[in-house]
Amino acid sequence: MAPPMIDPALFDELKTKIEEDTNIRKELDQILDDLNQQVSFTQGVLSRIHSTPRESDSTLLSQIEGGIQKEIETVGKLSTFASQFPYNHKWTRMVQDAVATVIICAWLGVPVNLKDRDAFHITIEEYLLGLITVIDDLSRLAVNSVTLGDNSMAVQISGFIKDLHAGFQVLNLKNDVLRKRVDSIKYAVKKVEDVVYDLSLRNLIPAQEPQ
Repeated sequence: MAPPMIDPALFDELKTKIEEDTNIRKELDQILDDLNQQVSFTQGVLSRIHSTPRESDSTLLSQIEGGIQKEIETVGKLSTFASQFPYNHKWTRMVQDAVATVIICAWLGVPVNLKDRDAFHITIEEYLLGLITVIDDLSRLAVNSVTLGDNSMAVQISGFIKDLHAGFQVLNLKNDVLRKRVDSIKYAVKKVEDVVYDLSLRNLIPAQEPQ
């Protein structure tokens, strides 16, 4: 009798691979669910910065630091999947948001204690999109800080996002989504510039601070 055209063992191997893939997806989904909750918590606390005077935000900053540390631990668990490209799309947005929370916290002065074991590969696009989220959030904070009487915060933010905007201008971006997001930065810069200009017209910026 002629041998079969396909080795029956092939389907046993495929069955095993499918089961492995299912288990990986379940484990990954749980990790991403945890990360989503942690990022949402940190973003929620960060949003309260917009209505809290700087001199009263120590409790919030402590909560933010705790949230960031949990994010770092959970992203560390993703490292086991980092080389498995079929799954990369599942975490890219959450990683962008996590990157944004870390950058904002660092800008606010929250200590972010990273170790070598916490290293996780992110794409250039994920990092840049995270930076753009930071710019959007800080432009809102500039407006709200003035409402709270913290004019110097708006000046600091203006200088920071102008530097970021200048940096983006030297990049030759090919990603259409990223290029559109980068184009929106100019509106955030303009919003903060208008705030600072209005403060300067009313002589509300201390002379020792750059405008």
